[in-house]
Amino acid sequence: MKKFVVRVWVLLAGTMAIAATFGFTSAQSANAVPPRLSPEIRQGPRVLKPTDYGVGRYVQDLAFTDLDGQEHRLSDFEDQAALVLVLTGTGCPLCLKYAPTLATLEAAYQERSVSFVFINPNESESVDDIRHAVQAHGLQGAYVHDVSRELVRALDARTSTEAFVLDGGRTLVYRGAVDDQYGLGYVLDAPRQTFLSDALDAVLQGSRPRIAATWAPGCELFLDPVAAARPASAVTYHNRISRLVQDNCLECHRQDGLAPLALETYEQVSDYAGMIQAVVQRGIMPPWFAAPHDPDDPQSMDVVWANDRSLSAADRTDLLDWLAAGLPIGDAEDAPVARQFPDQWMIGEPDLILQIPQPIAIQATGQMPYQYVRIKTQATEDRWIQALEVQPTDQAVVHHVLVFVQPPGQERLEIDERSGPLAAYVPGNSHSHYPPGFAKKLPAGASLVFQLHYTPYGTATTDQTRLGLVFAEQPPQHIVRSRGIANTRIAIPPHAKNHAEQASMNVPIDARLLALMPHMHLRGKAFRYDLVMPDGQRRRLLDVPRYDFNWQLEYRLAEPLDVPRGSRIEVTGWFDNSAGNPANPDPTRTVRWGLQTDEEMLLGYLEYYVP
Repeated sequence: MKKFVVRVWVLLAGTMAIAATFGFTSAQSANAVPPRLSPEIRQGPRVLKPTDYGVGRYVQDLAFTDLDGQEHRLSDFEDQAALVLVLTGTGCPLCLKYAPTLATLEAAYQERSVSFVFINPNESESVDDIRHAVQAHGLQGAYVHDVSRELVRALDARTSTEAFVLDGGRTLVYRGAVDDQYGLGYVLDAPRQTFLSDALDAVLQGSRPRIAATWAPGCELFLDPVAAARPASAVTYHNRISRLVQDNCLECHRQDGLAPLALETYEQVSDYAGMIQAVVQRGIMPPWFAAPHDPDDPQSMDVVWANDRSLSAADRTDLLDWLAAGLPIGDAEDAPVARQFPDQWMIGEPDLILQIPQPIAIQATGQMPYQYVRIKTQATEDRWIQALEVQPTDQAVVHHVLVFVQPPGQERLEIDERSGPLAAYVPGNSHSHYPPGFAKKLPAGASLVFQLHYTPYGTATTDQTRLGLVFAEQPPQHIVRSRGIANTRIAIPPHAKNHAEQASMNVPIDARLLALMPHMHLRGKAFRYDLVMPDGQRRRLLDVPRYDFNWQLEYRLAEPLDVPRGSRIEVTGWFDNSAGNPANPDPTRTVRWGLQTDEEMLLGYLEYYVP
């Protein structure tokens, strides 16, 4: 049977009227036993023991050359009360987000005898891009393109956003994060802790910072291990790793791809080797969060997913061994043929392009509420969609886009998320192409409502997202439909670290399940789908023990799964409303259902068809 690669959600049509029944279960319920959990997806700054990281030590008189070819030494700044050496770049997402903050801090302390030196350790980032960033953000201090990473090694820097504060005697008094506004997997509207400015204020007052060392969330740096300590490896970039990257990374990590940085060359992969090592070891990249089948759990189904992005054990071992061996490049004769990607539309030239009428202004920093825009399709008859693709005009700032069908005659700008969107743009997923015999319906006279969620990336910009549609030549044999199982009466108590909520749906007719897509907001930490058969047998459809709001992944079955009439599908979500969740906007409030990210949802989408 042909594998299904459909990647979006469609509206429930009248041929299958599924009634949702909601169940509310405490975290202590037998059916709400927490799945395997890990705190590693969302990471903010962590306080470190200062003396373990060199704080309090004298820093040698390091020499460096700035972007304009001017030579400097640290002793050139001895007349300053403090010197900030801060890593930055034009590729790492967190570097981009923090650039306006660094410019603001530099301007604020310029008259207080504090100088800034900016260090970019990435060889693959062009001088033109760097100069553009310097000008765009108004950076005034010396900017060092440290392609040899000599300065980075001398400082023992760990990540691409780390800041170092030296006092007038070149004593290291602080190292770590700028603040806690941006981290791995989260964004705050404003920082709660301002580590760098607090450290500078302390130095200017003649005291020592209260917090002198933190881990700085960013792209982790790879500092080449000592040659004598490298294990022998036959794996090289050209004969193995380049192909692994092609197969697992380049769909997004390429020039003009969905991801914020490219991994198309050896130099680019080398620049981000430390971050690659970290995210692979933690199981965050490639993005895939479904727990594997557990043969010891009688409820666990041995499901094959068509879009499983996880690395095989052999691929993971080869990649990590190559990193440990010092990134050997190998013989260029062994390199693979370069992959080619479409210049415009992944689905081919659309039959219809619908674009939001006016560009939306995106602020440079902080958070933005969801934006909603309605477009009338002007369709005079029902159309059947064979393929679709959502295209932002500025991919760097778009977290996700959902496009909902609004029936004719409805004029209010509102959506029912429980019905499921017509199209979706989420990280790692921007287009769909349905196999022959399958399509989704665009009703005559309908309007489309775009829900757009933006994440500012350090530079004010605009976006004017568009939707491309390719129509089938005739009505399909099977209409693809969707439904959301929702609990709109959730109530997550203040400070609750592992609160469970549930919802369920009775299935009144035979159906075939195509895909699942869990949805929660910033407090969501784990999600589970269970199928209860008519005879009471319980089967685990999907277990996501580490849910991440930043990755709105769908989980597509390689083969449709029969769901017999009389079954019940249950969804359970676990929420972390504690102060220990760095993405939590406010741990002191009871959190209820709502559209914005500081509110919450328990929503489990299903995609299916009626045989």
